[in-house]
Amino acid sequence: MPESPYVMLSVDAALRLVLAHASRLTPVRLPLRALGGRALAEDIVSAEAIPPFAAAAKDGYAVIAADGPGWRRLVGEQMAGYVGNERVTPGAVVRITTGAPLPPGADAVVMVEQTQEQAGLVEIQTGVAPLADVRPPGIDLEVGQRVLSQGQRLGPAEIGLLASLGLPDALVFPAPRVAVLSTGDELRSPGETLAPGQIRDSNRFSLMAAVQEAGGEPLDLGIARDRQGDLEACIRDGLLAADTLVTSGGVSMGQLDLLKPLLEMQGTVHFGRVNMKPGKPLTFATIADKPVFALPGFPVSSLVAFELFVRPALLQMQGRADLARLQVAVRLTHAVHHDPQRWEFVRAVVRREGDALIATTTGSQSSGRLLSMVGANALLQLAPAGSGTLPAGALVSALLLNSNSPR
Repeated sequence: MPESPYVMLSVDAALRLVLAHASRLTPVRLPLRALGGRALAEDIVSAEAIPPFAAAAKDGYAVIAADGPGWRRLVGEQMAGYVGNERVTPGAVVRITTGAPLPPGADAVVMVEQTQEQAGLVEIQTGVAPLADVRPPGIDLEVGQRVLSQGQRLGPAEIGLLASLGLPDALVFPAPRVAVLSTGDELRSPGETLAPGQIRDSNRFSLMAAVQEAGGEPLDLGIARDRQGDLEACIRDGLLAADTLVTSGGVSMGQLDLLKPLLEMQGTVHFGRVNMKPGKPLTFATIADKPVFALPGFPVSSLVAFELFVRPALLQMQGRADLARLQVAVRLTHAVHHDPQRWEFVRAVVRREGDALIATTTGSQSSGRLLSMVGANALLQLAPAGSGTLPAGALVSALLLNSNSPR
């Protein structure tokens, strides 16, 4: 740990500190209908084989493969959902539907398109091998097979699999409740009339949307004025109602930047600056073991800091195993100026060109230009080295934002 919370940390060191203090939430058991997006808190092991019996994979006729083509006696039918009394003997067949149990004696299914039925007889028009169009017991899942792992996010396929195993619920990590607060005398909510010198608050709404995208439940704390009492009350109320607190603004070095001293008074500030652009004045603290992220006030700085630090913390709190975005190597389509002293995260559009991935920035990278985030599907990660200019064709690392992946 640094000697002072205001020693500037590297991005990696800051993320390690964040994750060291973002504890998993207590698991809860939820019904299938409420599991979407949640992460498992336990491994799921199959207690039964799927399918539990040999089943027809097509509509047609259950046959003995060795009988070969020719006319056969129709001795009954086997539909899905029950087990009949029919038995297939040499020279006989049973009509069968997809998913129905294979009747005793049969070892294959001939699909209906390769047959002709007439007056109680069925012409089998093609030869088949044993087990043709038959799904053997356990072909999908075997008894004792681990099918889902702790930390795995539950989507439609995973929830369907739980249902197929007969499980009405599962033990999962809950969604973190995230209190979101904007600070500043100059801020007004959308829909309010602006007086001279005032601006609209965009950060709160961007951050609440980012919380939802990361699987959390946002709690809107509104706007706190630059008054110590107002800020103290908002911090207290937010942490009483939520698992973590995210604020924006009030973390620079100005006379009204009150958040850092308040966080020091109420808890532990772990760091107050990160060697990155945008987002340098990011502050991270814990109060009563709950993480508090005091993000910069510029809209782009706020969202980039959320992406790099808050999002992984929220994923870890909800038990997710996949904390990191996908990183790929991309080639620049044009020269890019960057800060040679800090890690810089440049908003860009990455697309495929043949077998390669190429990147074009979204224009001006000003921390206040929220438009630079609109349409971006990647953050270029530019290391603090070199002359400050990367030429067209340079190979750089890009952090892909999954909501809009390259095509």
